[in-house]
Amino acid sequence: MAKQSIFGRIAQLAKANINSLLDSAEDPEKMLDQMVRDYKANITEAETAVAQTIGNLRMLEDDYNEDIKASQQWGSKALAASRKADEYRAAGNASDAQKFDNLAKIALQRQISSENEAKASAPNIAAQRDVVEKLKTGLQQMQGKLGELASKRNELVARSKTAEAQTQVHDALKSIDIMDPTSEVSRFEEKIRREEALVRGQNELASSSLDAQFNSLEDLGEQAEVEARLAALKSGGAPAAQPAIAPAADTVDEADFDKL
Repeated sequence: MAKQSIFGRIAQLAKANINSLLDSAEDPEKMLDQMVRDYKANITEAETAVAQTIGNLRMLEDDYNEDIKASQQWGSKALAASRKADEYRAAGNASDAQKFDNLAKIALQRQISSENEAKASAPNIAAQRDVVEKLKTGLQQMQGKLGELASKRNELVARSKTAEAQTQVHDALKSIDIMDPTSEVSRFEEKIRREEALVRGQNELASSSLDAQFNSLEDLGEQAEVEARLAALKSGGAPAAQPAIAPAADTVDEADFDKL
């Protein structure tokens, strides 16, 4: 029963679907580590069981070979005793002939007993050989699964660390975006542009008023006078003098009309 039990366990572990187990695991990395430990422990146990089974098989084979060898020896002894009996019978010694015939019969009986023991153990040996071969195959499959587990574990750990690093980088970039000072600068720049646009609008509105237009005409008259005086200086003449203030005209009195 113990041999069948370990055989069933080996077969079950060898057929285990690792991908399915990982998909259902809450923490695949921890599960893989535990599975690796369990597999190593089961492989050690399986190796002990397989070694014990092989040892038992070899004992059965040794017993079988001993039975076959004993059968052959008892056959040889039966033949020798029979020949000796024939020699005594030919020599007229009936009592010794009978004695050796009896020895030949005993040897033949033991030969038959050895053959029966060998024949009886043959099926058990065949069954044990089949079990040993299956255990060896299962053990090799378990060792292959252990290698697969170790490989998947290393791959998973590497992928997990990569994903964790990427997450940290993403979070860092996200925090940088939130605290990015250039966004505040852009907002301040936009505010200044709006203020500048307001000033330009106010200036344009002020320049369109009537007072501004008259002031502009006065500026033009003054500029024309400056240009005229500059031209006079260049031609060698004296700049034109300001005209004298004309005397005030005589005022007309209402009494003068009365004199008419």
